[in-house]
Amino acid sequence: MKFDDFLNTINDFGRYQKVRYFCICLTYMLPAVMVYTWSFAAAIPSFRCALSENDTVFNRNISIQYDRSQPDEDYCKANMKISVKECQRCYMKTISETGIAQLQPCEGYVFDRKYHQYTLVEEWLMVCDRTIFRSAVQNLFFVGYMVGSIFFGIMADKYGRRPIMSICIIIMACTGFICAFFPQKNLFGFWPSYLVYTISRFILACSTRGIAVTGFVLATELVGPKNKFLTAICVQYFFASGQLFLVSFAYFIREWRRLTFSLSLFTLPFTLFYFVLPESTRWMISKGHYKQAEELFRKIAKTNKRIFNEEAFEQLKNEQEKTRTTDTQKVGVLSLFRSKIMCIISINLFFQWFVQNLVFYGVSQSTGSWGFDPYLSFAISACVEIVSYIVLHLILNRIGRKRPYFVAVFSFAIVALLSIPVQNLMVKNSPSQKVVIFMINVLLKFLAAGSYAIIYIYSNELFPTGVRNTGMGICSMVARIGAIVGTTSNDMLTRLWINFPTVLFGILCFIAAFLILMLPETLNRTLPQTIEDTEQMGLSCIRIRGNQRTSKQQEETYKKDDQDSIDSYTLSERL
Repeated sequence: MKFDDFLNTINDFGRYQKVRYFCICLTYMLPAVMVYTWSFAAAIPSFRCALSENDTVFNRNISIQYDRSQPDEDYCKANMKISVKECQRCYMKTISETGIAQLQPCEGYVFDRKYHQYTLVEEWLMVCDRTIFRSAVQNLFFVGYMVGSIFFGIMADKYGRRPIMSICIIIMACTGFICAFFPQKNLFGFWPSYLVYTISRFILACSTRGIAVTGFVLATELVGPKNKFLTAICVQYFFASGQLFLVSFAYFIREWRRLTFSLSLFTLPFTLFYFVLPESTRWMISKGHYKQAEELFRKIAKTNKRIFNEEAFEQLKNEQEKTRTTDTQKVGVLSLFRSKIMCIISINLFFQWFVQNLVFYGVSQSTGSWGFDPYLSFAISACVEIVSYIVLHLILNRIGRKRPYFVAVFSFAIVALLSIPVQNLMVKNSPSQKVVIFMINVLLKFLAAGSYAIIYIYSNELFPTGVRNTGMGICSMVARIGAIVGTTSNDMLTRLWINFPTVLFGILCFIAAFLILMLPETLNRTLPQTIEDTEQMGLSCIRIRGNQRTSKQQEETYKKDDQDSIDSYTLSERL
């Protein structure tokens, strides 16, 4: 007897699973909170050069003295390799003894406190030529994301989902408090504070990804095949809801240290989830822990008001023992590149993942520059993400994966490049220009969230079973590089031109959109079990000769496809 057949005898989605699943979904809010806290704790408020030691109040009505010391636009364009905006807020104009105008870097800065009371950017002066310090913290955070995916994924497979998830929550809480209290520039100096904070954020990222990995796997392993896709989808809504929870905190707590401390307090109740969440019965059975699995199965049956079938359980044990003693054929990573078609599909998908992570995190972390209240912009961004997921769930199984993905990516490129005429043809900083830019950013977030979600599913359905784990693993590695590039682009390229990152995202999406046209549609197709099956799908630019799979072959693999699709979707989240 198969595991899912036995689980069905005690109700594979009864009261027991629903209560535990809801608890797991709550933990899925934590990764969103920890990833995007940086958008508020290290927000970059408007700033200008300080004219003197007593100049501490940012006044939008620029004084005559500051107006005289500010570099003029023509001089900045002619002599500086940065944007006019960056030139005028990072340099002061001085007149030498010979009467020649010169620029010198600001010795101090005055920050606008309209939206943010006090941020890490102000405490460590991470502006102008020190912007690299801000980028480095978030880039290392995404490196921690990659390390946490691999390390805690392995640990969860070896020691179980429940203990690893609990350890990750405890690590998250501890590093959160360290991030809140240790950075004391006046007490420890800049470098000790910066290094401890950066390393703590790295460890925080590892634990954050560990929670996402183990939580997602535990959620899908609780239920049977019919409900796995539903459970896999619903956790995404809680991730977006975590963003709304964060912005509600950030709106009322506008000082970075108190905000970080408050969010760390929020994680404390989750440390008790060890006593609420069960271990995965699937993991127990796969590891041969039959006694513990039987006790938990009996508890599930009792809660779901079902009868525990001892004979069926014995059949499950016997089937599992046979499975454990059966050697499975392993396919190496080079299999992705040995044939022409598989190589093209693999490299194409790697590039798509790079672009989509670059675009998604680049857009998601730039809501503070949308031109309106950053808290309102962030809240709208989270709501748009939820709407995007809803639209996808309504259309993906009707019109396929390839066309919606192409439309989303191509539309993103068009909308992104619209920022050029909006910037150059409309009156600068006019209300109409701000509204148009805001609408463009909202549409970009909608399209980025949609294409980001589609590529998960599309990739799973293109990689054959023998190398699906390997392919998705490489995609995940490339994706983190994309996230790092997207973050760095927002911080560094905006110094050259405020719309530079958006235009770059648009150009890359143009390339990605046309490259995706090469790949086959996967809707209503059986999942490829071997590389030969994937090659039979062919490419739009290459005609494949040979016999197609017979209906009998499709019928034989049909029963495997549902479970493979679920397992693949689970794997993508784990990575």
